[in-house]
Amino acid sequence: MQISQKMNKAINEQIGREFGASLQYVAIAAYFDGQSLPQLARYFYKQADEERGHAMRFIRYLLDAGAGVNIPAVSGPKAEFGSAEECVKLSLRWEQEVTKQIYGLMELAIKESDYTTQQFLQWFISEQLEEVSSMEKLLTVVRRAGEGGLLLVEDYLAREGHPEDKD
Repeated sequence: MQISQKMNKAINEQIGREFGASLQYVAIAAYFDGQSLPQLARYFYKQADEERGHAMRFIRYLLDAGAGVNIPAVSGPKAEFGSAEECVKLSLRWEQEVTKQIYGLMELAIKESDYTTQQFLQWFISEQLEEVSSMEKLLTVVRRAGEGGLLLVEDYLAREGHPEDKD
């Protein structure tokens, strides 16, 4: 195995968090779908797919490193929301928390002089900058539009799309 048991355990925990984020974004997307807001729903379904992709990237890394994959149980997501702003605020907090978790993994990799994991985690550090930034922008747009102006948010997302669309 090319990584320590401690790093292996920490990455497995992160895999659970990434799958948890994916489920939370599905719940948010379903909320918007139920509100007949297809652009917001599409945005969050894409976020869910992206988070699942992150989990799969961690799984592939563990397998490539000869480490064990042990996916932890994932708690059910919050499923009821009172507003679009509540959904986006929750998403922003989630992304900020994930950023701290990725930094924690990097700190462990540095402490263990695990250069391979450090290199692997660089992609996630850059990705989290984009995730937090895009969620902050969406929250600003939702706040400006207000609940009565969510069709303006729909128009904004139809024009701007998801950050992943710009790659």
